[in-house]
Amino acid sequence: MYSRIAGTGKYLPERVLTNFDLEEMVDTTDEWIRTRTGIERRHLVADDEFTSDLAYRASLAAIEDAGIEPGEIDFILVGTTTPDLIFPNVGCLIQERLGIHGTPAFSLEAACSGFLYALGVANEFLRGGQAKRALVVGAECMSRIIDWTDRETCVLFGDGAGAVILEQSDDPGILYSSLGSDGRYRELLYASTGVSVTPRDGEGAALRMKGNEVFKVAVKTLGSMVDEVLQKNGLDKGEIDWLIPHQANIRIIQAMAKRLRMPMERVVLTIREHGNTSAASVPMALDTAIRDGRIKRGDLLLLEAFGGGFTWGASLVRY
Repeated sequence: MYSRIAGTGKYLPERVLTNFDLEEMVDTTDEWIRTRTGIERRHLVADDEFTSDLAYRASLAAIEDAGIEPGEIDFILVGTTTPDLIFPNVGCLIQERLGIHGTPAFSLEAACSGFLYALGVANEFLRGGQAKRALVVGAECMSRIIDWTDRETCVLFGDGAGAVILEQSDDPGILYSSLGSDGRYRELLYASTGVSVTPRDGEGAALRMKGNEVFKVAVKTLGSMVDEVLQKNGLDKGEIDWLIPHQANIRIIQAMAKRLRMPMERVVLTIREHGNTSAASVPMALDTAIRDGRIKRGDLLLLEAFGGGFTWGASLVRY
């Protein structure tokens, strides 16, 4: 038994913050942001909008795309770093809004790799027969943990949610998942507060990042992971139809495309419009390329992400 993607969906908040808007907020320029990150705009939640709201709307779109009813879902898993509450978890919150009762529903936190971690876990539940159909979501309100006076980080992040419906199948869909982490690098990318940790003196409760160091480790780690995926599946680089990367930085994405010897025309890019939406970026990019017709049934996809922790993950998917 395998699992396959039966439907996808995404949701972006209405508010848009452009690079030109940021020029009025911090010492930066549109040109500086575009040339170094590839980002031109990002979407931000309204004051009364939360991660579960984004996840719920993306879930509805995926459910409609799959042609199913919410009651046919028997497993819910959400990857997020920015939950509404300590508990109930975001999975339970959207479960209630969908009118589903009794099924496992939970969230996991692996920063920008959260969706790929969730996808890997859900795939094992379906393959093991513990569920027949799963809702897997990546959703974030990154704007709630950003220091809007820090020009190194505030230009990077946005809010959004992406979702997929996974269902059992006799034909392979999720072919391979690779997950990893290394806590040695925790000081390079982290949020400075939590439930049991208060901010250090002078830090405030916000995301902190050493961009150059993160870039170096990300490129090296993702490169090794891509090689592993290809080797374990007996694939040549030219056999991947589409690369769907975490939308963190255009230079990291270009490095991965070069590693795969893929033209950028075969790489799904949403970073210009979405910015870095952490766990939401891969499922939103996947949905974008499916809905505009680039990705077609039978295409071989490589999904990959790298995030704070450090965590990383990849999925080889036959769509």
